[in-house]
Amino acid sequence: MIKAGIIGSTGYAGGELVRLLLQRDDVEILWYGSKSYIDQKYASIYQNMFEIVDASCLDDNIEALAEKVDVIFTATPQGFLASLLKEDILSKTKVIDLSADYRIKNVDIYEEWYKIEHKTPDFIKEAVYGLPEINREEIKKARLIANPGCYPTCSFLSIYPLVKEGLIDPTTIIIDAKSGTSGAGRGAKVDSLYCEVNENIKAYGVGVHRHTPEIEEQLSYAAGKPVTISFTPHLVPMNRGILITAYGTLAQKASYEEVKAAYDKYYKNEYFVRVLDKDVVPQTKWVEGSNFVDVNFKIDPRTNRVIMMGAMDNLVKGAAGQAVQNMNILFGLPENKGLKLIPMFP
Repeated sequence: MIKAGIIGSTGYAGGELVRLLLQRDDVEILWYGSKSYIDQKYASIYQNMFEIVDASCLDDNIEALAEKVDVIFTATPQGFLASLLKEDILSKTKVIDLSADYRIKNVDIYEEWYKIEHKTPDFIKEAVYGLPEINREEIKKARLIANPGCYPTCSFLSIYPLVKEGLIDPTTIIIDAKSGTSGAGRGAKVDSLYCEVNENIKAYGVGVHRHTPEIEEQLSYAAGKPVTISFTPHLVPMNRGILITAYGTLAQKASYEEVKAAYDKYYKNEYFVRVLDKDVVPQTKWVEGSNFVDVNFKIDPRTNRVIMMGAMDNLVKGAAGQAVQNMNILFGLPENKGLKLIPMFP
C-alpha cells in the first residue's frame, strides 16, 4: 500500500489527483492538505466526494507529512515547495511537485520568468523533469520529480520526434496553443468569470508566458543546441483541454512516410501517446478525462513547413495524471496502473 499526501488538494489539479488516487486499491491518501480550508470536510469543498471522502483538510506542514507517507504531491503555487524543501524531507519520502519550482535548470531563467526568488536552488540539479516518455529511466531513481507543465507537455510531445531526428529547423518553431479555463486554476479572478470567458477567445501572456523557457529548454536537449521559439497561448470557453498547433520549417524535403516514421520511432510503444491516422486532426473532445495525448502532423509543401498538432486534457496528462504516471514509475508499478481512463464523450 502506497501512502500518499497531497498539499494543495483543493485546487483543480489537486482535486484531480484525489479523484485518480481514490480509484486505486493500492494507494491510501493520508493527508488532504489545503491552507485555505483547514479543518473543513473535503467533501464540503468538492461535493462529488460526498460519502466517498470523510476526511477534513489539514494544513501544509510538509515536514510532518514526510513522516507519514511514501510520496508527497505538491499541487501548489510557484515558490511554495522551493521555500520549504529540505534534505530531511527528501530523505524520508519522495516528492512530486506540480509547480514549476524545479522544472527549469537555470535558476536565473526561472527567477526572470516567474518574478520570484528561488529559495532552494541546490535541489534543482537533482530534480528530474517528469516526462515519462523521455526521462523514464531517470524517474525510476529520483527522489524529487518536477512534473511538467500542461502547455509544455502537449507542445513538446507534438514536436519532439521531428526535432530529435533533425527533420525540422528548430529555430523556426512557432507554437499556437489553446487551453480551457481550468488551466487558470480555481482561484477567483476577473478574467476567469463566466461573462468574461463565455463566447470569447483571447490570446494572453503574449511573448511573455512562463511556460516558454520550459518548452525551449526541453527542445534544446532534443536538438542538442539552444532553441528559441515563439509561443502564444489562448483561453477558450471550455472546462478542460489543450490544443497545440505548431509550425516548423523542414530541414530538407520529406515525405509523409518519413515524418510518420519519426513519430512511430518514439511513440510506437508509448501507451499514452497516440499517433493518429493520416489526415485525422487531434481534438480535445477525444482525450477529455484521459491521460492520452493525441498527435499528428501535416506537411505543407507550398511553404516547406510541417504543421504539428496535439491535444490532451490539461488536468490529467497535463497535471494530475502525469503525476500519477510518475508515481507508478517511482514505485515500480505498471505505468498505466490507475490511468486506463477511456476518454469521456460527449
